Amino acid sequence: MPIRIPEKAGQLFDNADSFAMVFDAAWRQLLGRADAASLSSADKKQQALEACADHPFMLSNPAMADQVADFRIRLLGL
Repeated sequence: MPIRIPEKAGQLFDNADSFAMVFDAAWRQLLGRADAASLSSADKKQQALEACADHPFMLSNPAMADQVADFRIRLLGL
């Protein structure tokens, strides 16, 4: 299920920083679900990416968005 983005109109940009913010929000939202503990890390990442599917950066550069997601997971210990 896609995350509702943006929270503020006009705040979505086709760049990695904007995507990282939305990915982080999707990840936090995912962790709040009852079934989150039963999901593997790969499943969590995939579901968070699916939630960000409408983000301009994900649409224009999905391979780089995947790398940004990996970086955020490592950086923040998500």
